[in-house]
Amino acid sequence: MSTTRPYPPPGEPGPEAEGAASPVTPPPGQVRRLRLVGVSGAVPRSRDFAREALRDWGWLPAATADHRAAAEDVLLVVSELVTNACLHADGPEELRVSCAGKVLRLEVVDLGAGQPAPRTPHRAGRPGGHGMFIVQRLCLDWGVVRNGDRPGKTVWAELAAPA
Repeated sequence: MSTTRPYPPPGEPGPEAEGAASPVTPPPGQVRRLRLVGVSGAVPRSRDFAREALRDWGWLPAATADHRAAAEDVLLVVSELVTNACLHADGPEELRVSCAGKVLRLEVVDLGAGQPAPRTPHRAGRPGGHGMFIVQRLCLDWGVVRNGDRPGKTVWAELAAPA
């Protein structure tokens, strides 16, 4: 888990990434939310939801290979976070997507008690166990916020907007 800096509360975007530029900045404070309680096909539905937000915010259609790669990274991280909630946390409750300045923030809320972490040591040739390693490699930062006195947590990840 990341310990590189304090993280904002769930639902609030973190600080901007250095050296990145956003193609389109959504209205300030905009957070897109997708309820996932009891939904079948949560992973593809979450990817479609994130893809639509990226279209609305000008990330898609991608103007360059770098923009395309940034959008694909976002969709991959969404897949990994929602899949982990499905496999290890009794399913996701909600996906939140927000973009503030130069940073896109993803949050997956679940009721699980576990603590996501990259598998150590990472073994590239073995099946399974790559989700949080991928998140760690693609994101500026990521972490976990517990839901206080309620069960569950919010797993968040931040990615740089394409340059």
